[in-house]
Amino acid sequence: QVQFVESGGGLVQPGGSLRLSCAASRIVLRFYTCNWYRQSPGKQRELVASIESSSYRKYADSVKGRFSISRDNAEDTVYLQMNSLKPEDTAVYYCNLPPPNQHPWGQGTQVTVSS
Repeated sequence: QVQFVESGGGLVQPGGSLRLSCAASRIVLRFYTCNWYRQSPGKQRELVASIESSSYRKYADSVKGRFSISRDNAEDTVYLQMNSLKPEDTAVYYCNLPPPNQHPWGQGTQVTVSS
């Protein structure tokens, strides 16, 4: 069964930066479109960024210009570089494939932006 592992979260001040990483077992990520999602308490999970195998990228309006999704095909890892972080970016961040081909969700990685 495919398992996603997210890492790189933490506590940062507004305006700070973090880089999140996504790895997976039993799947070669570079062959697929990969998404980053986030979820805050009381809110639905939302799509933050997406990268196709061709490296075509798209972003939610709320993070456009601040976040950058990328992939290292040699390491088969997907990254989310998060700059100019705002308190409203606070959430648990997850990676997965787009629907209808999603796999079980990993634990995610917590990002907290606070003074």
